[in-house]
Amino acid sequence: MKASHFAWVMVALLWGVALLNYLDRQVVFSMFPPLRRDLGFSNVELGLLSTVFLWPYAVLSPWAAYLGERLGRARTIVLSLAVWSLVTLATGHARSVGSMLIARGLLGISEAFCLPVALALIADYHGSRTRSLATGIQFTGSYLGFVVAGAGGGWMAEHYGWRSAFTVLGVAGVVYSVFLLFVMPWREKSAAARPPQAPLHFASSVRELFRLAGFLRLTMAFSMMSIANFIVFTWLPIYIYERFRVSLTSAGFSATFYIQVGSFSGILLGGWLADRWARSTGRGRVLTQVVGLAAAAPFLFVVGFTASPVLLDVCLVPFGLGRGMFDCNAMPVLCQIAPEEHRSIGYGIFNLAGCLCGGLMAAVAGYLKSTLGLVSAFALAALVLLVAVGLLLGLRLPAAVAVGNPESVK
Repeated sequence: MKASHFAWVMVALLWGVALLNYLDRQVVFSMFPPLRRDLGFSNVELGLLSTVFLWPYAVLSPWAAYLGERLGRARTIVLSLAVWSLVTLATGHARSVGSMLIARGLLGISEAFCLPVALALIADYHGSRTRSLATGIQFTGSYLGFVVAGAGGGWMAEHYGWRSAFTVLGVAGVVYSVFLLFVMPWREKSAAARPPQAPLHFASSVRELFRLAGFLRLTMAFSMMSIANFIVFTWLPIYIYERFRVSLTSAGFSATFYIQVGSFSGILLGGWLADRWARSTGRGRVLTQVVGLAAAAPFLFVVGFTASPVLLDVCLVPFGLGRGMFDCNAMPVLCQIAPEEHRSIGYGIFNLAGCLCGGLMAAVAGYLKSTLGLVSAFALAALVLLVAVGLLLGLRLPAAVAVGNPESVK
């Protein structure tokens, strides 16, 4: 098989991993009412289902990326998938609030080893002409996971009980991890192509990353986007369920489908646009992110105030569009400033900062629900998107990139 063809096969294989990754982490949010009824969750404890996943996931992300560089990216991805699938299977047997929260924490630990390493592996196989589009296609697996988790999880909870969804997903993940054992490239392209280097050290890699121009600002912008994402995806299903008095299936569908319609469009449009814009200016990928987030923020603000379910659904599409345009360029923009051996660790730091902030705000949104209502939480999410726009507009890329020499490493 030609190397260019296999580069896209790699995207397809990792697409399946991304699908399962987000199915397993997201399905619980369409099950809040039965969890509250069966296990006695309070509003704050429901918010903690997001927080206890995100914080271990966040803290371990840079270390997991570092270990992925040392153990091999493909091996790390397959092992992570197998472990988190077993945890998902066990989640269906939780009998109390405490055991459910423990399972969510273990899920965060095991999933921490996947995303930064997978994105770095894609960056190895795709150069500057296709990197944003390839990253975007891989993210469509994550977005489809949101849709299926929202509508499918709610449907299964109503018809077969909430435990059945975790059982099905856990078994599917174990089967796919066995399949990947036979098809993933254990001799990785990056390792074969790079000249011998000194051993990679975690602390020195982190110091080097924070010395890079723009890395801190990129980390802050990623954190703002994470806050908006986790407020919306944690609380939108129950917001629709309670405000418009629809079924769990309908609430889960509305809370995910329309965002993902926009996200699918945004990921493909943003990938295509950024790859071409970057040929004329090194800021093309960053400007693609700016356009997406600036367009998304006003519509997200309307989501919290409209009394029309139709208008709410319409406004979720441009929010998803902006989210997709941001996501497909996060790793490619990092590739513009970071050398190859630091990229997965750099994205792990993005996850660390973003998930710590997102986890905190998911819990805060639970408090806001009980006091000011979720309207205030969605308004806050819209505001932080505008903060991210300002951070990206102020980003100064290295001179070699800014004059049109992007991704010089590959």
